[in-house]
Amino acid sequence: MEIQERHEHDVLVIGAGGAGLRAAIAATEAGASVALVGKSLLGKAHTVMAEGGMAAALANNRPEDNWRVHFRDTMRGGKGLCDWRMARAHARESPDRVRELEAWGALFDRAPDGRMNQRPFGGHTYGRLAHVGDRTGLEMIRTLQDHAVHEGADIFMECTVFRLVVVDGRVAGALAYWRPTGEFVLFRARTVVLATGGLGKAWKVTSNSWECTGDGVALAYDAGAELMGMEFVQFHPTGMVWPPSVRGTLVTEGVRGEGGVLTNSEGERFMFRYVPEMFEGDYAESEAEADRWVEGDRVANRRPPELLTRDVVAKAIVAEVEAGRGSPHGGVFLDISGKRDPEYIKAKLPSMYHQFKELAGVDITIDAMEVGPTTHYAMGGVKVHPETALTCVPGLYAAGEVAAGLHGGNRLGGNSLSDLIVFGQRAGAAAAEDAKGRDLPEMDEGDLDAALREALAPFAREGGRNPFSLQEELQQIMQDKVGIARTEAHLVEAREDVRRLRGALESCAVEGGRAFNPGWHTWIDLHAMLTVAEAVVLAALERRESRGAHTRIDYPDADPQLGRVNLVLRSSDGRMSADTEPVPEPPEEFRRLIEEGV
Repeated sequence: MEIQERHEHDVLVIGAGGAGLRAAIAATEAGASVALVGKSLLGKAHTVMAEGGMAAALANNRPEDNWRVHFRDTMRGGKGLCDWRMARAHARESPDRVRELEAWGALFDRAPDGRMNQRPFGGHTYGRLAHVGDRTGLEMIRTLQDHAVHEGADIFMECTVFRLVVVDGRVAGALAYWRPTGEFVLFRARTVVLATGGLGKAWKVTSNSWECTGDGVALAYDAGAELMGMEFVQFHPTGMVWPPSVRGTLVTEGVRGEGGVLTNSEGERFMFRYVPEMFEGDYAESEAEADRWVEGDRVANRRPPELLTRDVVAKAIVAEVEAGRGSPHGGVFLDISGKRDPEYIKAKLPSMYHQFKELAGVDITIDAMEVGPTTHYAMGGVKVHPETALTCVPGLYAAGEVAAGLHGGNRLGGNSLSDLIVFGQRAGAAAAEDAKGRDLPEMDEGDLDAALREALAPFAREGGRNPFSLQEELQQIMQDKVGIARTEAHLVEAREDVRRLRGALESCAVEGGRAFNPGWHTWIDLHAMLTVAEAVVLAALERRESRGAHTRIDYPDADPQLGRVNLVLRSSDGRMSADTEPVPEPPEEFRRLIEEGV
């Protein structure tokens, strides 16, 4: 088999979203030669769809805010499973990373006094999300890509990596193909950074874009890396529910952060009934108090219950729908028109205004939106070292949504974008340092040839299963049996279904040539999607409790013992197996901070 192109670099970064771009910048700043490979066009990574803002304790709105409060919010939001070292680094470094973006040209919204404005989000004690209207991710990508190009990273767009190459136990590069032509590319590298984002496309209803098929998780697992926390898949409480063509499209938490309220079909503002014991006393107890907070009196009043953590709000919406109090199309109502005037809404939420106007025929300055939970984010992923983002595979790093540890059992809104720039920077710097003085290992041409033959196998078959139908079946299985509320019976069925589909994948046939062939792209994606699906199902079966984003109807309560362990998945004799590992215990001063806020 022929490899049409070969490239050599110190550091290979796979994924051109926020984490990948920031890693590439850090590595080039350290003097490394960097290849940045993106599955889609530069500037089109899924990061652009992160709308509400990036969390950082800049203390522009409330001087009481600081990294310790942000750390506490993150740890409490993660339901005890966050790696405290990652949460500490994230909270400490986010302000500098955000100011860095501003210095590089990001145009953040400003407060009347000229300082960077910060909006409230669920689970955060204070408003700490730096934002650009409701298009923050787009501004982040614009700024980072310009800087990465300026720093000299070599950019490879519309290029899909399908295999990491490992030599003598150490990662040595990757095999990829150009999506427009189907021609193969070999990247030789001294170190590799995975920054491939999420895995939401394994579900039918998702806010994720087409790229989010779990590529990095599967690449790392196949290379020998460990996975952690895969049972924790976040269902964002507010996705569009109508019309069907856009079901699942994200409705930013910024709508609630700017004053939007959730109501059921009876007109009741129902979130007051769903405040968990952990958060009692932290949220408003009446509509009048919540309204005063929205109007700006945030010292004497507490924040609205619509700003509870995402897992709580999503489950509350499901409960209302199941109780027969849902909206006409199976969600609930989100209304900001009664709290803010039209010009304010258009200025603060321009994308949401246009999104509903164009896609649903709804003017959000007048009418309520219909919303419901949508598959949104993976807290779990590749297990990494909390300081360097190194996996257990020498030379292989991971940062951003593909990596596990920071968010535990539930991510706070806004922590994802600051996660990208904090750990993207750390991973890129560590990978560049690791690459220094290393020779490029020689690769076995026979092994490369075997990998290419495997990638082209569906072209040699006739009459096999269509990859699109297999993908659709997998998405429906995950939606129905591995959704927001799970049972052992459904999970066992899903496990058998996924294994059956993995067998069916080996008989899939693809017609036509390699150039511009979406059937082939889907077949390649399905290898990752099935690995992700198996990992989520296995971890969900093993965690026999309800915690954070993982809800077991047959185990409705949290188990204190399971709250002290993470589930780690490994490949053992060709099969995926699960083990438990203790959650790292924070020092006493941080334990008191988490539990008591002192």
